[in-house]
Amino acid sequence: MIAVLGIYSRAESSAAAITRKLDSPRLASEVLQRIAEDLDRTISPGANTKVTIDNKFENGFSTARMTVLRTIYDNENKEQTFERIIWQSNYDNDANGLVLYRSHSGIALEDKLLDEQKEDWEKELFVPICTGVTFFKIQVPSGEDFQDKWTGDSLPPGIVVTISFAKPFKTLAGTLDVPDEEKVTRNIAIDRTRKIKFIVVKKED
Repeated sequence: MIAVLGIYSRAESSAAAITRKLDSPRLASEVLQRIAEDLDRTISPGANTKVTIDNKFENGFSTARMTVLRTIYDNENKEQTFERIIWQSNYDNDANGLVLYRSHSGIALEDKLLDEQKEDWEKELFVPICTGVTFFKIQVPSGEDFQDKWTGDSLPPGIVVTISFAKPFKTLAGTLDVPDEEKVTRNIAIDRTRKIKFIVVKKED
């Protein structure tokens, strides 16, 4: 019983550490910044990284889940999970809204989002980042449209994350939405291997 209480206490401490960091009037922007930092850190040239994205409706709310998986090969040429980061929102009955969670696991020793090192049992723990979310969507841009799912082995060219804490309204389809002006969106570039043309301007004498 004491061990269980100790684990529960540590879980609360981990959640509180993140919540304190994100406790500000600019909560939505802070959350999007954290997601961008995770992607920027884990996706680099030469890294074996895979991104999967899924969106759905839960109790009418727009919810999303994104998994960033980074693997390496050991001395026996066996693939190992170096780092797995999951961002997802889930419906909470008590709050009648969404809770945003983050999970960090794998053999990577350090979690940049937390101040202290995590114990082994914490590596698979979904830590609540914030409550009161009323809209959460992660999409992949495709021309003028957006894809709600991404499961390919190749990296998406970019990711668009949208979040809101505004009061939702019911749509004609029976789902919940929030006014567009109340949504905060972040466009995150992913595919850094694409060729970019640079124009060199000749300096005049």
